[in-house]
Amino acid sequence: MQRFIAKRALQSLLAIWVMSLIVFTLVRVTGNPLDVMLPLEAGPEDYARVSKHWGLDQPVYVQYAIFLGKAVQGDFGNSWKWHGHSAMGLVWQRLPATLQLAGFALLVSVVIALPVGVLSAVMKGTVWDTVAKVIALLGQSLPAFWLGIVLMWIFAVNLGWFPTSGRGGIQYMILPAITLGWFQVAAIMRLVRSSMLEVLDSEFVKLSRIKGLAEWKVVWKHCLRNAAIAPLTFFAIIAGVLMTGSVVTESVFSWPGTGLLVVDAVRARDFQVVQAVVIVFAGIFILTNLLVDILYAYLDPRIRYQ
Repeated sequence: MQRFIAKRALQSLLAIWVMSLIVFTLVRVTGNPLDVMLPLEAGPEDYARVSKHWGLDQPVYVQYAIFLGKAVQGDFGNSWKWHGHSAMGLVWQRLPATLQLAGFALLVSVVIALPVGVLSAVMKGTVWDTVAKVIALLGQSLPAFWLGIVLMWIFAVNLGWFPTSGRGGIQYMILPAITLGWFQVAAIMRLVRSSMLEVLDSEFVKLSRIKGLAEWKVVWKHCLRNAAIAPLTFFAIIAGVLMTGSVVTESVFSWPGTGLLVVDAVRARDFQVVQAVVIVFAGIFILTNLLVDILYAYLDPRIRYQ
């Protein structure tokens, strides 16, 4: 077991290193940050002075070596756009808002998907099952930015039920949480439905019905308890997906989280902040998958030898 965990941990570290190399390369394709940092009347001397101050006059491989050496220590440098703030400090400052939105989106996803998935399995082949399949199809096909704009136009602009942007109480979270979690509604619902269908055909369910146990107790107590194993192991992956998928949603609703932070940083060509946000997101996602792999290994010993 220790060998399996060590192997997966090394693979995770390798994945983070590859991600750091990719993001370091891609942010520099966007252009020279000095064009954004300096005024239009700046001369060659100004460009040379600022370039030397930020280390941009060094060869790219030297810049990457310096970046990697500091990143290992948790230092991603200072922000170019937000003067006086470290890149990682900005990430930690905005991360609670993203965690709040992702957590609420996960709650919304479970509240919607769980009963719909169970009823779809119990009422297989009925109109309700067809409606559930349509919900799953729409959830996996509608773009998040389009859904967010439509929800904002209907419920915020026309009906005035919710605010259009910003962070505050629960009324500020409902629309962005639905937008962020709608894709996961479809995923969880289909997973619950397939797991419930397998359990409903098992022998202990037939025996429970023969004994005269109430149908609601058979479905919601016995069947759901056994069918929830697969969705529960999937929740860890969903949490990582919600974190990394918050960029579009936070931009649409101006939610002050790390997603909006990275969008603003990309526009300003703030390499330090972009690199910090992407590495943190990648670390969360990779760590989540590592924990899921370890959990699977405990549940199924055969996985340890793969």
